[in-house]
Amino acid sequence: MSVLEALGIFVAGLAAGTINTVVGSGTLITFPTLLFFGYPPVVANVSNTVGLVAGGVTAVHGYRAELAGAGRMLRRLAPASLLGGVIGAVLLLVLPAKAFQAIVPVLIGLGLVLVVLGPRLQARAAARHEAGIAPAPWHAAALVGGVLVAGVYGGYFGAAQGVILMGLLSALSTEPLQRLNGFKNVLATIVNAVAAITFMLVAWGRIDWLVAVLIGLGAFAGGIVGAKVGRRLPPLALRAVIIVVGLVGIIKIVWFG
Repeated sequence: MSVLEALGIFVAGLAAGTINTVVGSGTLITFPTLLFFGYPPVVANVSNTVGLVAGGVTAVHGYRAELAGAGRMLRRLAPASLLGGVIGAVLLLVLPAKAFQAIVPVLIGLGLVLVVLGPRLQARAAARHEAGIAPAPWHAAALVGGVLVAGVYGGYFGAAQGVILMGLLSALSTEPLQRLNGFKNVLATIVNAVAAITFMLVAWGRIDWLVAVLIGLGAFAGGIVGAKVGRRLPPLALRAVIIVVGLVGIIKIVWFG
């Protein structure tokens, strides 16, 4: 590996760690970068997943204030992310690449629709809460199921997992957007971590450890930067970032594969 290549991978990891903390979709930076340098797709995807775990750790730490008192919610959702991450990682190793790629733009698009509709849905939920009306019984089950599906997707590929999670959380929760972003960072990090562990147990030989370390170092720093930037964004700006990144992700996958 040349110095230029190593620098390019590190910078891609830095950018991915930053954007993952703010919204998600950092894989849309690192994965194409690795393909550009000639790494096979599965090796690139597996190595990238392992490396990005470090960025998730600093992202969660950066949002610790927003996560105060969130233990009950996270205990309910974390098992779905854990199970989904394992399933997605296994699917990556046993299914052909095109088997899952067809549904990726649909999932991202659904996440964007939920982000756009989130304020209206949240307002209705808040009004019901103030009126003493309990949330619809299906909300909790739908959120857990959606987090499970997002975890499968994240374990398989990961790009725009944050967009999907933010869409689900915005639509089915009345929590402030920045607090939901903290939830998203925890859940996405769980998915990446269990997927990385699965890869290490089942496909150790497919991990390029130098690539994983370079991405990890960049993502670790990017998580710190992203937490400082993301926590200062007003809700409207944060939603705009989510929508733009999601649309770019759809364009990349549909037109460039």
